[in-house]
Amino acid sequence: MSFQPRDTLRVGLVGTGFIAEFHLRSMLGVRNVVVTGVHSRSAAKRDRIAGLVAELGLGTCTTHETLESLCQAGDVDAIWILSPNYTRLDVMRTIHAEVKAGRSTVFAVACEKPLARTISEAREMLRLAEDAGLNHGYLENQVFCTPVMRGKEIIWRRGASTTGRPYLARAAEEHSGPHEAWFWQGDKQGGGVLSDMMCHSVEVGRHLLTAPGAPRNSLTVKSVSGTVAHLKWTRPHYADQLRKRFGSDVDYRNRPSEDFARATIALEDEDGNELIIEASTSWAYVGAGLRIQLELLGPEYAMEFNSLATGLKVFMSREVTGSEGEDLVEKQNAEQGLMPVLEDEAGVYGYTDENRHMVECFRKGEIPLETFHDGLAVVEMLIGLYRSAETGETVRFPAPELEDYVPRVARVGA
Repeated sequence: MSFQPRDTLRVGLVGTGFIAEFHLRSMLGVRNVVVTGVHSRSAAKRDRIAGLVAELGLGTCTTHETLESLCQAGDVDAIWILSPNYTRLDVMRTIHAEVKAGRSTVFAVACEKPLARTISEAREMLRLAEDAGLNHGYLENQVFCTPVMRGKEIIWRRGASTTGRPYLARAAEEHSGPHEAWFWQGDKQGGGVLSDMMCHSVEVGRHLLTAPGAPRNSLTVKSVSGTVAHLKWTRPHYADQLRKRFGSDVDYRNRPSEDFARATIALEDEDGNELIIEASTSWAYVGAGLRIQLELLGPEYAMEFNSLATGLKVFMSREVTGSEGEDLVEKQNAEQGLMPVLEDEAGVYGYTDENRHMVECFRKGEIPLETFHDGLAVVEMLIGLYRSAETGETVRFPAPELEDYVPRVARVGA
């Protein structure tokens, strides 16, 4: 039976952490969507998210104790997988089983970055989605950042059309560390900062270098070279801080994850031109808060963006005191001094346009700009970078030996 477009997409959420709230707040800027269900292991968190849905006017949200219940609800068309990395494959298996058995009418699924912890996991996520006949979207927000969309359009229309395509993309993202304990645990997260944040950098770089309208696989990865380091959080004072904040499961004296990563990725376009992505990420940055820096360079032009170079800034003297928070910028590190303010984080970071795009594609039955195929391609690059960092050698693609490779930081007992 052919797909019938929906006037409104009814979304169910799996996961109730920090990123779920970010997605909900971004959906204030999205039309034709309601959030009708939520599932997580915590009843208190389910209730909190359902309450936020009501507060934001995004619909009437039912809490579901089990994922099966969410899948079987008659008022859920698409599921956003926002749960921790180590749960996502099991979540996808359950969605697949419910749809294949005819117990669910869900027809689309979107998954937060990264798609999986290993190549084999990512490949299985893709297989399950397609075997169930689901439309699928990979939630990579930086591709949809407003400066990225506007900057790419101008560069390719004015610069590339007259002097040649861009050949170098640089991307950096850094902050002072994640919110939740599982991010700091290599086996659960799949790695450290390389897995957590480099997934953004390599994909936004690949996107900027891809010609408008061309498929992402029009660029071929030729080789990757990566470096990882433990700069801050393995120092005894900071390792003890983590243990105090998150408990004994986060043991950076004995089982650390990298807090710095650097990558060089060589690609080739359809005409054999060499292209380069340079990327760096860090959990060891202490500044105003989360900082994203992007550049795109070509023969006669350049584009640059720094998320902390905001138009709005505020100054607070020593006399202004109060509780810690993140009301000015994500991962805010201070409440005094001269500080940048992001007036619309969800928009600038790309969540609003990302969700608008996914909702419109799903309700119309169209293929999104970012799919699980792209999520798999990102994981392939990340795993290649981990292998390069471990061996000290450049990894050349295709690299079938990476299929079952698990980064050292993610190996239990390593």
